[in-house]
Amino acid sequence: MPIDLRPYFDELERFADGQMSPAEQDAFELRLEQDEALADAHAAYEQLTADLRWAAGHDTLRQRLQALDDRMNERGTALARAQRLTQRRQRRWVVWGTVAALLLLAGVAAWYLARPTLARPTRNWEAYYQPDPGPAVTTGLLHSRPLLAEALDQYQSGHYPAALHSLGRVNSANVGADTLLYLRGLMLLRQGQGNAAQLYLRRVSDDSAGRSGALARRARYHLGMAYWQAQELAPALVTLRAVAADSLSPYRASARRAVAAGVLDGK
Repeated sequence: MPIDLRPYFDELERFADGQMSPAEQDAFELRLEQDEALADAHAAYEQLTADLRWAAGHDTLRQRLQALDDRMNERGTALARAQRLTQRRQRRWVVWGTVAALLLLAGVAAWYLARPTLARPTRNWEAYYQPDPGPAVTTGLLHSRPLLAEALDQYQSGHYPAALHSLGRVNSANVGADTLLYLRGLMLLRQGQGNAAQLYLRRVSDDSAGRSGALARRARYHLGMAYWQAQELAPALVTLRAVAADSLSPYRASARRAVAAGVLDGK
């Protein structure tokens, strides 16, 4: 029997688009587990959007290949333009030589006077952060999961709001709920929303294939950085110490460097 999506369409669309707040999303996911009619409508909606994404993926691949050809054709022009700019700069160096020397002397003097401040380790979390670029966007991924490939491409290009929007449309049945949670946490962290990122990274850190799972290990490191970004230094230190003590964590060296610097001690 065809499923009538109309009573649920607005909610399903907001959920898929990532427009719900974390609290609303958790409440909606709980309803999916309890309300059979809503779950059936959600499955039908996911199938409909998956069919549309599959059709759109072929056109997306064609456009990407065309864009690649265009960039290769433009490279020769760009290199020639860069060469002309270099020649202009070389002519200007003679004119600006004296000014550059004075600026260099001023910079050396400023560095000398500011040495005590520069000697202190920075407390900026980004100075110790080791990003995760996520899976590579391959031709195979573009064919099999075009919307996931689009979200990853946007994330790797630094377009985090667009990446979150695309990720919200990915069907978890084809990718895996933990993977989607992890990627959403990464994108929110890079967008500067450490508090929101914690909600997703903590769930993966605690639940993914047990606390010793590979994805859980990765999530635990980024969770520590999300605490740090949100200026929650105590849980950040505890979490990063756990990562630093885990010999199987790919982020062990990065976590050790942050812990050893003493920047999370709150002093």
